[in-house]
Order: sequence, then structure tokens, then C-alpha cells
Amino acid sequence: MNLELPKITRRRSPEVLAPAGNLRVLKTAVDFGTDAVYCGGAEFGMRAAPKNFTLEDFEQGVRYAHARDTRVYATVNIIPGNSEVAGMNAYLGALAEIGVDALIVTDIGILMAARQIAPHTELHISTQAGVMNYQAAAALHELGAKRVVLAREMSLPEIREMRAKIPADLEIEAFVHGSMCMAFSGRCLISKYTTGRDANHGDCAQSCRWKYHVVEEKRPGEFFPVEVTEGGTYLFNSQDLNMLAHVDEVIAAGVTSLKIEGRAKGEYYVAALTNAYKTAVTTYLNGRENVTELACDGAFALPEWVLQEPYKVTHREYGTGFFYPETPVTESVTRGGYISDWLWLGTAVDYDAAAQRLTVLPRNKIVPGQQVEFLIPGTEPILFEIPPAGIRDEVGETVSEINHPAHEFSFPCERAIPPGAMLRGKAR
Repeated sequence: MNLELPKITRRRSPEVLAPAGNLRVLKTAVDFGTDAVYCGGAEFGMRAAPKNFTLEDFEQGVRYAHARDTRVYATVNIIPGNSEVAGMNAYLGALAEIGVDALIVTDIGILMAARQIAPHTELHISTQAGVMNYQAAAALHELGAKRVVLAREMSLPEIREMRAKIPADLEIEAFVHGSMCMAFSGRCLISKYTTGRDANHGDCAQSCRWKYHVVEEKRPGEFFPVEVTEGGTYLFNSQDLNMLAHVDEVIAAGVTSLKIEGRAKGEYYVAALTNAYKTAVTTYLNGRENVTELACDGAFALPEWVLQEPYKVTHREYGTGFFYPETPVTESVTRGGYISDWLWLGTAVDYDAAAQRLTVLPRNKIVPGQQVEFLIPGTEPILFEIPPAGIRDEVGETVSEINHPAHEFSFPCERAIPPGAMLRGKAR
């Protein structure tokens, strides 16, 4: 570890905050324009499924991010038991020594310990704390918090009131995209009750997404469907949040940081949504110079390609969460799985300008004549048709299609495509 790692002190407001479940995704988020990234370690975070970060990963991630003027926040937001307190305190010190820009905490004891252990590291209060009012936010500020991550149940009018009644230097972070939860601020016991996997220690089995039936006590083994349609229903399967079209209203309400949910998501998901929200915020900050008209509901109108980005990643049915009291979030009652209309096909590795050939590392099958898009940071996706001939494998042999995800391939491409650009296409 290195005490000399600098923190990024220059802040952006509003901030786009992207998730990262591993070092590779962190680098992707940074490359696609995020202002900050949040990630958890192998211990004490609220996501047990992703590979998460070792301390060495954190150090590499901090170096990569800080070299590109991006901040790194570490989530240490479980509610610890007695046996975990000493280890968690030591972990806070290790993260501070590495140079993370903020620690995201829930437990008030951990908050107070972090003030002593990591006095020069910002403290952010996790959404798990359920901050819903200005009094709670102001009290946490007095205890040393630099930022509160709001409970997802707050509306825009409530956020505006909070902003007006809290100290000016207390920042507000709010989720604007991703999975919602049937439990208040993610505090759920369903998973632990049904599977033994504790959601409050980051090991949620997502039992709320399952399909349920009713069993009458005098007829054991006889299942009665709880029906919305003949296919049954997924009673607790909440919609995903999508506030991309309403970024201006979120910012105007006083939100400092716009948070994308998804530390269990992969590189492509994070790249597409980071690019979309960064473009939306940039449009807002540039005085809406790319906006052609006001939408009928008062939200500013983004270019159509930006608005379509959430539908080109895996998602559930979308809603606007609790931001608008008149249209609260509801559940997706007819399906429990994801909607996956688009696939990540591969990533650009190198472009040979002289030969006008693009080398890619594929993730899925790519065939001649296929209509695809290149996702490039900060710009509209580039439409492209895979050429009818000229595909070569890594040793230069001509092949009929790209069908091996472990090897590089190349094909003719007149347009220069930068390394790291992502290739995607509609699912067949």
C-alpha cells in the first residue's frame, strides 16, 4: 500500500457515479466518462455475488482512476455484528491508506470509528441508513458525513425541501437507474428467511423475483396460483428505475451525485449507461444546446439515441421509482427475468488505418451482413454492417464468421474505431 496516492480534490457537480464489481469494470466506467466510481471489497460490502476488490485491486483502481481525474468510493455498508467490528475497523484504515476518496457506511458506530481511523477520507452515508428527512441528514452531517445517499423512497419535492434545509456543504446522492427493491432502502429479510442468504450482508438471493403460489393449510401440496394473468404473477418483482429523461429535474431538486445501480453488472452494461447519463448531464450543463424542444411533462428532451440506451442493456420493465408521487413504482407482474433485446458482441482491440481493418475480441457470434453498432465514449453509436467477406482469424486465415470468444478476429472497416469501443447487435 502507498500513503503517497493523491486524492482527487476537484469536484464535479452534478456527478455521474458508476458501479464497479471488479477492476475491469472500474476501468471501463472511467474510460466511458464517469466522474466517480463506487466499488466494494471482498469484505463488508452489500454485494457478495460480484468478485469484488482485493486491497491490491483497490490500489490499482485508485491509481487508474486518479490518473484520469476520477474519484473512487469504497462501500463498507453492511450492518456489522459484534464479531465483525474489529475487522471492519482495520479494513477502513487499509482503504484510507490506499487513498480511496470516500467510505460509504451505514452503521453509526462505524461512522464514528471512521472519523478517527480515516480522518482525511470523506464519509458518505449509505442508502441502507434510510435517510428520508432533513433532520436526519443534518444530524449525520454534524457527525462527520460529507454526503448522504438518500433512501430510494424519496420524491423530488421531498428532495427539494431537504436541499433547502440542510447545510450547503452536505452533498446529496440519489439512485437514478437500476434495480429497485421491495424492502425499504434495501433492508430486506425475505432472502435470509427463504434461503439463509442475508441481504443485509450483501448475499441476497433475490427471492422477491421468484414466482409464488398459495397453499391452503388443509390441502398441503396443492398449489393455487396468485394470478394477474393465466401465467401467474411475480408479486414482489419491482420495476427497474430509469430517470434518464428526467436528469434535469433530478439536478434541479438539489441532487449532487446521480448514482447508477449495478455492482453485479458487467462491462457493457456499465459502459452504455455511464455514457448515456454522462451525455445527459453534459447536455444539461451545456445549457441544453442539444435539446430541440421541451417534452410535454416538462422534462428536457435528449437525443433519441441517448434515450434508447437503457433499452440496449439487460433490464426489467422500467419506471421512475418514487420520484413522482403521482406515478409510484410498481411491480412487473408477468415476468421475473430480464429483457435482453441486445447483445454485447465484442470489443475493439486495434485499428489498422493503412489496411483499414479492425481487430476485435468477440463475446458472441458475429456473421457477415449483420447490422451492428459501435458504442464509443461521448458520442452517438456508429451503425455498421459486418462486411460480406474479408473476416480473418488471429493468424490471418480467412473465416466465414466470428464464432470463438477466446480469440481475436479482424475484418474490413473504413471508419477508424478506437480501442475499447464496444460492438453490439440485436439478439437473434
